[in-house]
Amino acid sequence: MNAENPLIFGEGPLQSAVGGCFPGERAVFRGRDLHAHLRDADWLDLYLFGITGRQHTPEQLKVLHAIWVNTSYPDARLWNNRVAALAGSARSTGTLALAAALATSEAAIYGRQIDIACADFLERAQQSTQAGANLDDVVRDELKRNRSIGGYGRPVARSANDERIGPILEVAARQGFANGKHVRLAFAIEEILLNGRWRMRMNYAALAAALALDIGLTPNEYYLYLFPAFLAGMPPCYIEASQRPAQTTLPLRCSAIDYVGPDRRFW
Repeated sequence: MNAENPLIFGEGPLQSAVGGCFPGERAVFRGRDLHAHLRDADWLDLYLFGITGRQHTPEQLKVLHAIWVNTSYPDARLWNNRVAALAGSARSTGTLALAAALATSEAAIYGRQIDIACADFLERAQQSTQAGANLDDVVRDELKRNRSIGGYGRPVARSANDERIGPILEVAARQGFANGKHVRLAFAIEEILLNGRWRMRMNYAALAAALALDIGLTPNEYYLYLFPAFLAGMPPCYIEASQRPAQTTLPLRCSAIDYVGPDRRFW
């Protein structure tokens, strides 16, 4: 690479190690012929192969499929599904509706940002305890730095168990992944938080991250794998809103708003 001007390195034909299309001949996907070697692949297996460069076992794929399935809620009150529903109410296209809804899934409290933070903490905590650190101290240090731990506590139902944990644990147990080191760690962290003054239960994000780490995904690979996790619940919200009269999804009359601020202005 040209140290003075890295643009020189990129000039000319695009160089890629991940694949390419040769119209009328073939398509290459990470060194494999897509139509010869991968044409019968499970879609998730292909998606993960694109992210990781590795193919996964049927047992791993069943767990990773289940992580997606068990958090697919067609409820338009959820923040990202609401975007899809409002787009349908505004008579936008389905592609724009779903793209916008997926973009808002990149949320710091509920969505993708918390997922990668959770996976990162579990990985760091595992490394620290393997090096001899006390898990109680690791948890306390994390809370001092960030005031919370991703994957623990649930803003919409603080004291309730997460309804997704039981079903996904059953799937993981059937496939031999319910007792991995990161899963055990996730439950040990929950015990510390419940017995301490924090009273925070583990939510789905912590268990999903632990399972993915035990399967061998890195935090960044896990983040990219989760991109479509909420997708299945979005089209029903868009379709239902599209079938209602336009602009009638989640309307709110002005008189219902308790407003404090400048008087009405005329333009």
